[in-house]
Amino acid sequence: LLVLVPCWLYALAMLMNKVLSIVSLLCCLQGCVGGLTFDSLPSTVKDVQYAVRGEIVQLAQDLKQLLQQPDHGLPFDEITPCNIGNPQALGQPPISFHRQVLSLLTNPELQKKDLYASDVQERAQVFTNATSFGAYSHSKGVPLLRQYVADFISRRDGTHLPSADPESIYLTDGASPGVKLSLEMLVSRKDDGVLIPVPQYPLYSAAITNNGGSAVGYYLDEASGWSVSIEQIKQAMARFHHEQPAGSLKGIAVINPGNPTGNVMTRAQMEEVVQLCADHRLVLLADEVYQENIWAESKPWESFRKVVLEMQAPVQVISFHSISKGYYGECGLRGGYMQLHNIDQRVQDQFYKMASITLCSNTLGQAMTASIMNPPRLGDASFARFEEEKTTILKSLRRKSLLMSKRLNTLPGMSCQPSDGAMYAFPRVDLPRGALAAAAKVGKQPDEFYCISLLNATGIIVVPGSGFHQRPGTWHFRITILPSEAKLPGVLDRFEAFHRRFMSKYSASEL
Repeated sequence: LLVLVPCWLYALAMLMNKVLSIVSLLCCLQGCVGGLTFDSLPSTVKDVQYAVRGEIVQLAQDLKQLLQQPDHGLPFDEITPCNIGNPQALGQPPISFHRQVLSLLTNPELQKKDLYASDVQERAQVFTNATSFGAYSHSKGVPLLRQYVADFISRRDGTHLPSADPESIYLTDGASPGVKLSLEMLVSRKDDGVLIPVPQYPLYSAAITNNGGSAVGYYLDEASGWSVSIEQIKQAMARFHHEQPAGSLKGIAVINPGNPTGNVMTRAQMEEVVQLCADHRLVLLADEVYQENIWAESKPWESFRKVVLEMQAPVQVISFHSISKGYYGECGLRGGYMQLHNIDQRVQDQFYKMASITLCSNTLGQAMTASIMNPPRLGDASFARFEEEKTTILKSLRRKSLLMSKRLNTLPGMSCQPSDGAMYAFPRVDLPRGALAAAAKVGKQPDEFYCISLLNATGIIVVPGSGFHQRPGTWHFRITILPSEAKLPGVLDRFEAFHRRFMSKYSASEL
């Protein structure tokens, strides 16, 4: 056979074989054993940014490891995670009623022993009769548990409105999977735009990028308490259509109460957004996970579902809620829901198909969502204890919110709008030119440089405002109000001492 093959072709084949061997060896040396390399990753993955768990959190993990050593040499003795809304990580206790129900669901044998109050025993029995919690459930969630959530929505929005349909509800692992699924249904190419607030929760920009779409930012008005301005939304729409003439705006995300800003929308603002959606056929994505965290008594909270129904507006609404926030703070149990309103049945069928790919959300998270949305009522055996625990937590959170903004507003070069709701403050820092130069020298955004310096000096983790997007030329950071009331003054003392040193150091460098 070799006689029939031209010598030059045989030589070429041998050369190619050697080249492939060398490439294979280089791949092995670099730890590459297949076709998945960083360069081969889709741009829709590499372009995703999620600052809440970015570089600063990794640095904090390294410092936490260093603190385990007796001679660590750090100027602090603990890491204080003020970067995410994770209440129980900072000492907030769980609500007893729901945890007692959970204990009976995870170990049904305990239901025979009358360990807890009668309403705990009854709820656990009802839930256990509905499903086996070690088995897969319906892809939307256990039907009984979805009915519990539908009952909550109907009570919350008022009996004068149509009852929520449990078939429109998906029980999810927190709110995030519902947001991601909704955006997956809305966008698939660069010309598909979704309006998002600026500042925004990075889940939105990350998920839009991951699906190949365009995040279209509309600025919140910082001077008026980070309020939602319909004019700013219209300006963002005009910019998008100017920059992408072939583009199509698919929807608008509204976070109410706001994250990271803490703003609570007025009824008039909500109606303007609903009317805009009706006029431009935009899907309204209503992120309402902080609906129990309202600190401004002058700003009562309402759901977008309620506003749309009362306006009789032909607007499609996808609402999200979670058990991670509120007064319950069950972040690790991963429970939440997504509710579809005015969505065509054929589209709902596609939602169901896509949800089915992951089979179902975790069943214990489903149970906790149903239970937390339906707490003990007056007359129930556990009501008094529940009400005391709830009231204690919410009053403490409100006091800490007021303290946070008050203390931050006393610092030079810093201004902080009061948080009407949610779990954060989002102060603005007017950084001196010396700090801007120092940040540029190490290749960091100025607010990122500030936050890294804070962590290295105090052990306090906060998130740079650039991770949430912000107006060009302004610098912010997000800090939670979640440290305990016993610890928060000390945390703020450490923060203040750092800030004054930082501002003095980099102001002096301008001279």
